[in-house]
Amino acid sequence: MTTLREVARTTPERFEAAEAHTAHNYHPLEVVVTAADGAWMTDVDGRRYLDMLAGYSALNFGHGHPALLAAAHAQLDRVTLTSRAFVHDRFAEFTAKLAALCGKEMVLPMNSGAEAVETAIKVARKWGYETKGVAAERAEIIVMAGNFHGRTTTIVGFSDDPDARDGFGPATPGFTMVPYGDLAAVAAAITPHTVAVLVEPIQGESGVIIPPAGYLAGLRELCTQARVLLACDEIQSGLGRTGRTFACDHEDVVPDLYLLGKALGGGIVPVSAVVADTDVLGVLSPGQHGSTFGGNPLACAVGIAVLDLLATGEFQDRAAALGAVLAERLSALVGRGVTAFRSRGLWAGVDIDPSIGTGREICEALMARGVLAKDTHGSTIRLAPPLVVSADDLNWGLDQVAAVTGRP
Repeated sequence: MTTLREVARTTPERFEAAEAHTAHNYHPLEVVVTAADGAWMTDVDGRRYLDMLAGYSALNFGHGHPALLAAAHAQLDRVTLTSRAFVHDRFAEFTAKLAALCGKEMVLPMNSGAEAVETAIKVARKWGYETKGVAAERAEIIVMAGNFHGRTTTIVGFSDDPDARDGFGPATPGFTMVPYGDLAAVAAAITPHTVAVLVEPIQGESGVIIPPAGYLAGLRELCTQARVLLACDEIQSGLGRTGRTFACDHEDVVPDLYLLGKALGGGIVPVSAVVADTDVLGVLSPGQHGSTFGGNPLACAVGIAVLDLLATGEFQDRAAALGAVLAERLSALVGRGVTAFRSRGLWAGVDIDPSIGTGREICEALMARGVLAKDTHGSTIRLAPPLVVSADDLNWGLDQVAAVTGRP
């Protein structure tokens, strides 16, 4: 197999220059992208790659979606930032449409996904003290083993991933970890001080881990009975990725707090939000939480365009239909270089047989064939192409996966 270093290319030099003055908090593949369109990216040498990661779902609508670019371009000529000290003319439409999509009453916009999670933690604690009557400084939040909610100091403190956690202590107290998918463990962990259960409906960073059927519905029932908030981190799984608007929709579950991000910004600007009813988000008062850039005019303009795309249901349907193709193709690889896979919609975690290589090595081999994907936890690769990918391109990309895992 021809590798990128075996041909005359400027990419290695450009890659090394990019890394020379960069903190090594990422280990990127050796590709330097200069342009992108739809489901394809082009490097500095003109080589095209099928994007099978979609910015960890931030690019659900592909690179350069015309409706999203038009919204951004139009807003750039008007106003891009006011801060929340003032109100701008795109804010009401964005918050109203996002609240309606979630079936909730209030929206608190932020920027990154981690900010949305931090916001939900603060809101849940304050709700616990002011509404539920939990004793001061005693609020507890139940979290799941294998979780990934971001990399702030609070969040990594309740991670069980050594790479994310070790060396950044002391950990923030107030979190109780239980096994993912275990309803009995959640029930046993709930105390009078419990204010929330924080969960990913599908654990993305762990390798697209899908919980047992009925798990989310069971969490909803437990939380309702115990008067505990159910906070669902749909930052990667939401907004069409799994074939429904939210991954929670597969079990007809409505959480108390939706945590959204990534695709909400259309791959153009960072946009995140916590969405809940007034009795939850209404516990905040001026000065208790905020963000200079949260809900800025440019973000809202792009976010409105994203919500308009989701309103048609087209992308949810595409993810469901193409997801069936993805699952069928991956099932044929099990036992032929793939030990197992998990998928929902256009999202899959593929476990590679260690005898043929690590996840990183498989991703490097895919890159040499013109496909970009990402490994996680050693032997797993994640596949999450933009929802605009064509069936032909998806099948071509999966042909490359088959080739590098050993199936002709």
